[in-house]
Amino acid sequence: LGTLDPGASGLLVLVLGAATRCATVWQGGLKTYEATVRFGVVTSTQDLQGEVLEQREVALDEAAVRAAATGFVGAIAQVPPMVSALRVGGQRLYRLARRGETVERRPRTVHVHAWEWLGFDLPEASFRVVVSGGTYVRTLAHDLGERLGVGGALKSLRRLRSEPFGIERAVAMRDLDRGTPTEVLERSGVPLAEALRVLPAVALDGPATAELGFGRRPEVARGDAPLAAGPRSVAFYGPDGGILALGELVPLEAPGAGGADRALACPHVVFPWAVRQGRP
Repeated sequence: LGTLDPGASGLLVLVLGAATRCATVWQGGLKTYEATVRFGVVTSTQDLQGEVLEQREVALDEAAVRAAATGFVGAIAQVPPMVSALRVGGQRLYRLARRGETVERRPRTVHVHAWEWLGFDLPEASFRVVVSGGTYVRTLAHDLGERLGVGGALKSLRRLRSEPFGIERAVAMRDLDRGTPTEVLERSGVPLAEALRVLPAVALDGPATAELGFGRRPEVARGDAPLAAGPRSVAFYGPDGGILALGELVPLEAPGAGGADRALACPHVVFPWAVRQGRP
């Protein structure tokens, strides 16, 4: 679910089996990073792994850095860096950059939900940010340096969270070869039903479970789930609490006695075990 820069460390979420059909549910989750920026340098990649394009004198104090960073909290427009996995015209930007090409990138609106400074040892400073999916922390460091007039490049980056997953449950890459698949999953695996708790849940009774397994649209109790919110906006659970499908709720064409409390369950991703339950 997403990528990490070559010089970055931390959490990389992998989905297996049926969870691959749910990837879009988690890709837009908030991300938490810890990073260090070095002021006074501008590079081709916006981090210290790139070619140094410019070096400037640094005459900053902590108060000036803190004040400038407040302008990057909230909804901001960000131009993606050339060295990124974003596609433009069907090609990854980093592939174009390796060929020495530069193309126009449109600004995108991203959200910085929190920016906390962890320490200052100027010309370097460390911080923690919580950002929306698709935000480039390298670009935050670069843009902050430009606003301060001294330039800036990311020295280090570590991903701590990609909601709803955290690094505290992660397994190190080296340990993938040391343990069996069962041992790795017992230590770090997140069951599908648990991971999908980020979505509104709709509980189905026995008859509705069978209908869903047949590919039909059963009438269900809506609860607090939204209506017509998209094909992966609701998670459907069976009587035993097991996850059955992802989909959406749509209003009844002719509401009965239940009125607004009832809706049609429209599955878009039905897991194989749910299909089996629908068979006679």
